[in-house]
Formats: sequence, structure tokens, C-alpha cells
Amino acid sequence: MPTATGHKTIYEEALEAGLTRRDFLKLASAITLALGLDLKEMPKVVRAMETKERVPVIWLEFQSCSGCGESFIRSMQPRMEKVLFDLISLEYTELIMAGAGSAAEEHRKKIMAEYPGKYVLVVEGSVPAPEYLFIGGHSAYDILRETAEKAMAVVSFGSCSSWGGIPAAKPNPTGAKAAADLVKGKPVIRIPGCPPIAEVMTNTIAHIVIFGQIPELDELGRPKEFFRHRLHDKCQRRAYFDAGLFAESFDDEGARQGYCLYKLGCRGPTTYNACAELRWNGGLSWPVQSGHPCIGCSEPNFWDQGPFYERLAMIPGTQTTVNPEKVGAILTGVVVAGIAAHAAATVVLRGRIAKHEKAETAAKEE
Repeated sequence: MPTATGHKTIYEEALEAGLTRRDFLKLASAITLALGLDLKEMPKVVRAMETKERVPVIWLEFQSCSGCGESFIRSMQPRMEKVLFDLISLEYTELIMAGAGSAAEEHRKKIMAEYPGKYVLVVEGSVPAPEYLFIGGHSAYDILRETAEKAMAVVSFGSCSSWGGIPAAKPNPTGAKAAADLVKGKPVIRIPGCPPIAEVMTNTIAHIVIFGQIPELDELGRPKEFFRHRLHDKCQRRAYFDAGLFAESFDDEGARQGYCLYKLGCRGPTTYNACAELRWNGGLSWPVQSGHPCIGCSEPNFWDQGPFYERLAMIPGTQTTVNPEKVGAILTGVVVAGIAAHAAATVVLRGRIAKHEKAETAAKEE
């Protein structure tokens, strides 16, 4: 039945869209698992979807490359279309909406008026000084402030919206700022990354819809569910780090063998994200697995933290007692010594075999 506001519930709209009860339960189970819940919690998710209405979402895009939106539409669990058509009502987004011009801007204001305190504001891209970006005759700063005023929460998708991003790199000619620097009095959820992982974005939105509240955040405002571990702690190459086996260049034997990329500038030891766990493209891979060091794109000011391919001088807060330089040198010495010993043994053995064969030949001739 309709909610107290007279709007249809998520379940009712799903049925109208052609989903059967069986399909609806499959969707609920997929969302339950995607949120990291045990399946025994599924009845709570079902109940929420049967009683809550779809959450309106206004997605503003400022100084960005649209990479966050492109990543979002590639979500696999839950799939993007399930989020868009069954959980939320994406009312305004420049990337994929059909409307444009004054009609689109009027619709954004209409949603703000009809759903005060109930819609979610998504911000992609950094916000420049007022004179640098205008949409529909209004500055990005004024649009953000106006839209955030009545929002339930603000979600910053990407490092540009979360920290300022590449537009804020020194000397920051446009005065680019993070959305959180300008939004006051509203909860702000940061989902950094360049771009963020698709499932982190869709699952954060799903959490807000299902539970009616923002997820637990860390001290930087990021969802703990996805930003609680360092990449270094979950990395598939961690065993090579602990063993002191490192790629020294992108085309050496160590790189071909999949050794640790720490010496090539990998920021995994100082970067918090779920890349190593969720990975990309439906869990297929992620940069380090594919042979490229992590550049720490989910951390504040990563763009101004020195050359990407220059290794860290130290590993702050590391849980390992391994010194990469010493262990690498020791193991290299051990390997070299082993090769030398093997070579010497081979020479001795070949000499003995040759001597034995010579003796046998002489005996036969006699």
C-alpha cells in the first residue's frame, strides 16, 4: 500500500515494472549480500523495500571527467539498472538524463520542493570559485548550496568531489574545493577514488535506501565497510613483499613473475580502499593485480604527493617488521650465493663424469 506521503513503495513500483514476487525476492537477496549482511537478515531488507518508497537522487556534476558516473553504470552487484529502477529515482544527472536546458533545471527544483529532507544529493567533481563554472546561468557554488540545503545527505563520488582532486592540484588555478568544504549542516559521505569502485557507490546508496540512514563512517567521512583496510593488507602480492621479492623495473623478471611493486612507487601501504577485495569489472582485476602500482587515488591530496613511480621512503603504520631494502639485499645475496654454489657443484660433477667416462673408455681399449 502507498506510504504516508501517498507515494508507492519500492515493492509496488517493482511489481508495476513487471517483476514477479520471485524476482523481487531475488533482488532482495542480492542486495542483502551486496550490503555484506547474512542472508538471515534478508527479511529486514524485504520489509524495508515493502514499506519504503524509492529515494529521489539529484546528481550534480561540476569539474570532473565523468569517470565516476561511467564507473557507476558498470556496477555488477547490485547491477546499475537494479539501483536505478528498483531502489532510487534518479531525477537529475547530466550524464544519462534525457532532459536538458531549462526543463531539466526546473525539474531539479521541483524535486527539491516535493521531497525536502528526503532526497539524496550526489556530487561529482570539484567545485571551483563562482566565476569559473556556470550551469543554467548559475554558478556551481550557488547550485551546490541551494540543492544541498534540503537534502537528506550529500554523497561525494570521486576524489575530485571528496578532496578537490586533480583540479585542485597546485597551483589550483580555479580555486577548486571539495563539496564537503562548502556544504554545512548536512552529513557528507565521501567515496573517493579516481574513479571510485562501482559497487562501493551503488552499495552506499542501497544502504541509505534500505536502512534510512548513512553508513558508519571513518574519521575522514568514508564508509568503514569499504575503507577499513589498507590495500597492502589485502594485496595478492603481499607474500612477495614479506619475502623481500620486488620488481625493480616494469620489464624485469620480477615484474614478469608478479613480485611486489613497492619499489616502483606502490602506495598500497598507505591507501585505504576495497580495490583488492572487490576489484573492478565484476571482480575481474585491479591495477596492482594487472601490474601497475597503486597511486593512492582514494587518499587526500594524492596528486601532490610526489612522482607516482617513486617509492615511499618509509611505510607508516605498517604491521610488518620486514625492511624491504635489507631483506631484498639479503635474499638477493642468498640467491646469488646459491647460484654460485650450484654452478660450482655442477662443474665438479661434470668433471667427475668426464673422468669416469675417460676411465671406462681406456678399460675398453685395453
